[in-house]
Amino acid sequence: MLHRDRTEKSRLTVFHLVQPVEGGVARVVTDLVRAQIRAGVRPVVACPPGGPLAAEAADAGATVHPWTAERSPGPSLAREVLAASRLIRDTRPHVVHAHSAKAGLAGRLAVRGRVPTVFQPHAWSFDAVQGREARLALGWERYGTRWSTRTLCVSDSERRAGEAAGIRARWSVIRNGIDLALFPADPDGRRRSEARAALAAGDGDAEPPVPGSTGGPLVVCVGRLCRQKGQDVLLTAWPAVARAVPGARLALVGDGPDAASLRAAAPPGVLLAGPRADVRPWLYAADAVVLPSRWEGMALAPLEAMACGRPVVLTDVSGARESLPPGEEGHLLVPPEDPGALAVALMRLLLDDRLRTRAACRAAAHVRASFDVRRTAGAVLGLYQELLSTHRPLTRKRTER
Repeated sequence: MLHRDRTEKSRLTVFHLVQPVEGGVARVVTDLVRAQIRAGVRPVVACPPGGPLAAEAADAGATVHPWTAERSPGPSLAREVLAASRLIRDTRPHVVHAHSAKAGLAGRLAVRGRVPTVFQPHAWSFDAVQGREARLALGWERYGTRWSTRTLCVSDSERRAGEAAGIRARWSVIRNGIDLALFPADPDGRRRSEARAALAAGDGDAEPPVPGSTGGPLVVCVGRLCRQKGQDVLLTAWPAVARAVPGARLALVGDGPDAASLRAAAPPGVLLAGPRADVRPWLYAADAVVLPSRWEGMALAPLEAMACGRPVVLTDVSGARESLPPGEEGHLLVPPEDPGALAVALMRLLLDDRLRTRAACRAAAHVRASFDVRRTAGAVLGLYQELLSTHRPLTRKRTER
């Protein structure tokens, strides 16, 4: 095992096991690392190499170890569990924090309750698959909860979904937060004007120039291009929006496994902008931001958009209602996989200046009051301390809530 001097032994060490190395999960982990460094905690991150998470976590101050793991369970699982077990043994953490389904599977099998273990699903694995795969995923989540000292959900609706699925866990709910300093509001519209001009010119990160970024309404969807995020539903809805709103344009910002199929299906007036290191110009340039997800825990992109003072249209999945200002659900929330309802919500927002302005102002105030990442990180640290004060090694027989 790695030797730790007296100073290291006195510091709370948290071992973050993570499989997704980009997107919302990676941002959550990086934000936690920054906060934990400031609090005097020693964060260790194990994740697959090659993605942005490893570099960003290291820059934030974490000790980072490569942990090669596939996104889905398969023949490599035994090797992944063994590798995780070795890293955890060598690190000797006080708490193991496993993020997402795959790390939750490997981490809990590696530790089996011997160390306080927080499992954070970041959206349930059984929502991501169908048929036999969904039944297997649900069966594992029900079984594996015996090795979770605490199951940490990012929204009350995510917790309720787990309970409804028969997962008997000891629950905590700590909502996602964002770094509000990175997403300042735009009350005078200056940032919007600058962003639209830059995107229209094709400056910096925006190549090629963005159609409609200086003229007609611009709708932006930020997220990984994959089935979860529902961009295919948005593309089905878009022709109706384009007919009703002259000059309207849509930009999909991100990359992922569905990029080629979405590009082939995109109607006129839709730009696939690709991955962007900084999405803020796109959020500020937007008249509205949309996220038509099929499932979530609590998505970060809508919180970032609302912090910038942009109205959002969301599908009614876990975390969406809790993200929106109270009273806005009626016109900003639509059923998932319903392109007709999605088109109507976007048309209503784009055609009603007063509604759009009111929604934008309420959104900015709501996010700043409720979704500061410093509050989120502080609550997570409090959870660790609670678990350390009460932890007893878990056994296969313990399944109480």
